[in-house]
This record gives sequence, C-alpha cells and structure tokens, in this order.
Amino acid sequence: MVNVAMTIAGSDSGGGAGIQADLKTFQELGVFGTSAITAVTAQNTHGVTAIQAMEPTIISEQIKVITEDFNVKAIKTGMLFSAEIIHAVADSIRGSGIPLVVDPVMIAKGGASLLHDEAVEALKSVLLPLATVVTPNIPEAEVLTGLTIKTATDIEEAAKHILALGTKAVVIKGGHRQDVAYAEDVFMSKAGTRFSVRSSWINTKDTHGTGCTYAAALSAFLANGEKLEDAVVSAKHFIHAAVEDGLIIGGGHGPTNHWAYGRRMKNEKLIEGIAIIGQK
Repeated sequence: MVNVAMTIAGSDSGGGAGIQADLKTFQELGVFGTSAITAVTAQNTHGVTAIQAMEPTIISEQIKVITEDFNVKAIKTGMLFSAEIIHAVADSIRGSGIPLVVDPVMIAKGGASLLHDEAVEALKSVLLPLATVVTPNIPEAEVLTGLTIKTATDIEEAAKHILALGTKAVVIKGGHRQDVAYAEDVFMSKAGTRFSVRSSWINTKDTHGTGCTYAAALSAFLANGEKLEDAVVSAKHFIHAAVEDGLIIGGGHGPTNHWAYGRRMKNEKLIEGIAIIGQK
C-alpha cells in the first residue's frame, strides 16, 4: 500500500522549489504526492519575475477534494503568500489529525518576497498552532520571533519562542550561519526533546529549493511512518545528498538533485558528514 502526502504550496516554473520540488521528493521517497497550488510564479535560477496568487476558495476546494478521497498521511505547507490564503488553509485542515509540516517560506533565493508582511501574523496565530513541526531557516526564525540570531544560544532561545506559538516541535536550520565549521539544524519539541543534526559544508551556489525539499522529505518520511525525530534526521540525509550531488543547471542559484538520495541508497553509498548531537 502506497502512502499519500499532500503539499500546499506555490508553483515554481523553474522546477527547483515549491510544488515541483515537493512532488519530486515525495516520488523519490516512495510516497504518492498530491497538491493544492496556492500561487503561480514565473521564475528561473536567477529569480522571480511575477507572482499570481490563487483565490482562497479554489485552494480550499483543492484541499477538500484530496482529503475526502485520499488517506493523506502528512501535509506540508510552503509558499502561502497572503493572510487570506493562510486562513483558508488553516480552516481546511483544522481538526483533520493529519501531521502538518510548516515550511514558513518568506523570501526566494533571488530575494523576492513570497509572503506579505501582514501574513506573518496570520502564520503565527492561525497556522503554527496546528503544526506538528515548523522548519524555519535563521532569517525566517528571526521574523517569527523578532529576535536577532547569531549564536547557538540565540537559536535555542528562538526555538523556545516558536514553540510558545503553539507548534509541537521546531527545526531551526543552520545553513545561514557561516561562522561555524558545520551546518547545524536544531530540533526542539514541547515534549522536551532537543538535539542537533550537523552536516559538513558543501561549496556550491546551487541551493535553490533546499528549504522546500527538506520539508517535503520530512513530510514523506512522516507519511511512511517514521517518528518525527527520526524523520528529521532522515530529511537531513536527503537534502545533504541533494545538495552535494548537484545538477549544475541554469546560470543562477541552481536546483538541488532530487535523485541523489535514492541513487545513493540503491548503490549502498554512505551519506557522510552527518552527525547527531544530543539525545534524539
């Protein structure tokens, strides 16, 4: 029996992020992917040139018909764009009992804003209380908390602030910290679990869609029955392989390689440079 996941996110015409990245990731991890599209973007590896948001009613209808027909095991949200869309999504999934991974997408790699300023409050007050886990990078965590994040202590304090918003758990990704010898993602849950997953740095500019891909992998592992803590580690392995085995496509920030993890597993090739710090 194939497990089903749903992504609620924007379309990336360049194929490296958003709905396209999510569905590729689901497929690679043996999960049947369904989708509710929140917006259409015109973008490539150089940036976003146009955005057209969908009407909240059609977003709600997409979610409704999928969850009525499919036994969805995990939901992942990405680009939600506006407060109206966030409210529509929250109203559509509230009470479903389906594990929810919230990737609080705010800024594209090229710098374009993918979330209206007034939508941040809706994200915090309406959607995060429904989340199983939220996966911000450091700039997104700063917006969610109002804190400046520079150190490991800052990250831990920000994680506590985000938990206070209602989510069951948080992973603050450390890819934006260039002052340390490794990229460290910090996991913290309301239940009191705390650990870090460290990976070696990869010298590449091709990181478009890393946040989407990581959250989609986390969702797929949850859909396949992994515990949250194990899914966080598995997703780190997936995205590390995807970045390390780059595709070298486009002239800007190229996409990650969504095939890399599966090919490595097939060939029994280890994903090196990953370490778990603390009690998982």
